[in-house]
Amino acid sequence: MRYSTSLLLATPVFPSLVLGCQRDRHFHTPNLLKRQSTPLASRSANEQTIIDSFSNNSISDWSYYYTHGDHVAGRNKSQAQWTADKWTEAGIPSSLAEYTVFLNYPLNNSLSMTYANGSVFHAGLVEDVLEEDDTTTWDNRLPSFHGYSATGSASAEFVYVGLGTQRDYQRLADLGVELEGKVALARYGSIFRGLKVKNAQDRGMVACLIYTDPAEDGNVTVANGYEEYPNGGARNPSQVQRGSVQFLSTYPGDPSTPGYPSRENSTRADMSDVLPRIPSIPISEKDARPLIAALEGHGVPGAEVNRTGYVGAINGSSYSSGPAPGVTLNVQNMMEEVYTPIWNSIGVINGTNPDETIIIGNHRDAWIIGGAGDPNSGTAVIVELGRAFGKLLAQGWKPKRNIVLCSWDAEEYGLVGSTEWVEEYIPWLTGTAVSYLNIDIAASGPHPMIAATPELHKVATDTMKKIAWPFTNRTMYDIWNEDTNGTVAVLGSGSDYTAFVHRGIGSIDMGSDGGPGDPLYPYHSNYDSYHWMATFGDPGFHHHAAMGEYLSLLAYNLASEELIPFDLPNYADQMDKYYEDLSEVISVSSGNLSISDLRAAIDTFRSQAQEVVQLSQQAVSSNDTALLQVVNHKYRDFQRGFTSQGGLVNREFYQHTIFAPGIDTGYAPVTFPGITEAVEAGNFTLAQEWVLKTAAAIRVAGNIIKT
Repeated sequence: MRYSTSLLLATPVFPSLVLGCQRDRHFHTPNLLKRQSTPLASRSANEQTIIDSFSNNSISDWSYYYTHGDHVAGRNKSQAQWTADKWTEAGIPSSLAEYTVFLNYPLNNSLSMTYANGSVFHAGLVEDVLEEDDTTTWDNRLPSFHGYSATGSASAEFVYVGLGTQRDYQRLADLGVELEGKVALARYGSIFRGLKVKNAQDRGMVACLIYTDPAEDGNVTVANGYEEYPNGGARNPSQVQRGSVQFLSTYPGDPSTPGYPSRENSTRADMSDVLPRIPSIPISEKDARPLIAALEGHGVPGAEVNRTGYVGAINGSSYSSGPAPGVTLNVQNMMEEVYTPIWNSIGVINGTNPDETIIIGNHRDAWIIGGAGDPNSGTAVIVELGRAFGKLLAQGWKPKRNIVLCSWDAEEYGLVGSTEWVEEYIPWLTGTAVSYLNIDIAASGPHPMIAATPELHKVATDTMKKIAWPFTNRTMYDIWNEDTNGTVAVLGSGSDYTAFVHRGIGSIDMGSDGGPGDPLYPYHSNYDSYHWMATFGDPGFHHHAAMGEYLSLLAYNLASEELIPFDLPNYADQMDKYYEDLSEVISVSSGNLSISDLRAAIDTFRSQAQEVVQLSQQAVSSNDTALLQVVNHKYRDFQRGFTSQGGLVNREFYQHTIFAPGIDTGYAPVTFPGITEAVEAGNFTLAQEWVLKTAAAIRVAGNIIKT
């Protein structure tokens, strides 16, 4: 699968993580030239008020509150109300938006392995209790489970399937490894976990186990001298990655109400297209080691499978595929299925132009008691942002555009809270939404990142130059630029921007993560706790505060500038890069495809973008209020054009023709997805249809900005 140019250019020196909510990080090899430091850009009086309003100590308090209570989706209305109350206290009227959605919760699960000689290994399926980390000792700590996993049991031989991609399964089948009727053992990485389960199901397998291999840890391992958590930054071997196994690349949101908001009496749809029918369980490296060892010498050795990422880093293992004759796994997974309320907290600041709106969001639910990084680093930041904007409001500030603050519920299950809200308010959003700003994991380390639609690239990077990055004497821009060579990532899926992007609303996702040598983030584990964050992730919560300052200044300027600060010519520049990527995909394919219509549409859009820039300059220089409104509405609306052609084949939710999550990856982006995926599937008739559809969408977007 070919991803975006921004990913292709990267030279990773740290393991790539494609995980729910977590970002796909690629660090560039540092420049050998002397580091360049950008002078801190000047700030207006209001911007300085925002900066001065942020307190890392307050953020620490908010984090402590959120990380000391069960807040799995649909199980903590009190935290939703507390969030709304904090915004209201700051002067931002807030309330709860309730939806009734399909969720499931764990009742019990078990895993054992019976050897050929009759002896039995029982997997623990629990993380170690650590006295140093208080919430891991709580009686109501949550078990390890997969959200939306199927209830069921299986007893069968098992096969190690590597990363569980379609190509892994196909390679094993080509080598004669029997898959049907077996249990799949997959490692995390490369693709979304739900697609690992789907791929196993599609091959006739009866259950799926997913574990975290030490190959994901880079250099931060005990073997390299790092101590394991809680004594150091290496991963505790009992750590388990929970998460959803909904087939996210088909559609997100409540699986029982595709395309419409979920209310108590809503008509419920069949969910078999997006939810697995076989049971799945996440397990730790500690529980996976005996399983990997039991397959040693049976089936095909990993070196002969010869698939990227198939062989992990467990010492002494050849990662044989199995199955091992007479060695069986006994899997049981029992889930409680319910239709239950969830709660989004919504706060509104009315602007002077009611037909233009900036939306800021973060989800609040977590798989565990803690969730200090995911999502509550972002939740703590957005509470503090409310206080900062409240101070401006108290001083008489009124933004030109509406600002809506959103704390989403049930993101972890499948972006449920945000998707249901967008589905309810799509007419209003289509008429007013300018941008959606998303902050999920605000901080789990010291390296800032952004992924955004192209019109936001310039304002997003310029705003970085106003933020002093903690402990560096440099700006946020300097650190980001050094890590990425100035490349803004492309949005795929995996967090709450998804529903906005695919209804034609430009978006940005942001956060600050660990880099090479930093403590490993215990993603979706009981160890994603306040203790881990305060000790290893962001001691003092300074990076939380810096990310909050950045988000607040970006939102402030998008909401306050007379002219919406978009860079439309950059959209043409980025589409040129995507066009080059597509040309490469076609060149190595087995068919012929004409993409001249696409080339012409991009070129026309570029001319129209340059013309609207000239019109905007005329409006600003002449202080022509009416003309400014015309330009602003063009900027607000143009991206709707990219979603004008209906959804992608067999996944109609995904309507953006320029980028989408890959159907076989779940999270990572594919550019010109309708064309690219048809070419990769060898369907050139469909690919030609999508050339015409994509070109038509670009022309619709261009006609919106045409002067």
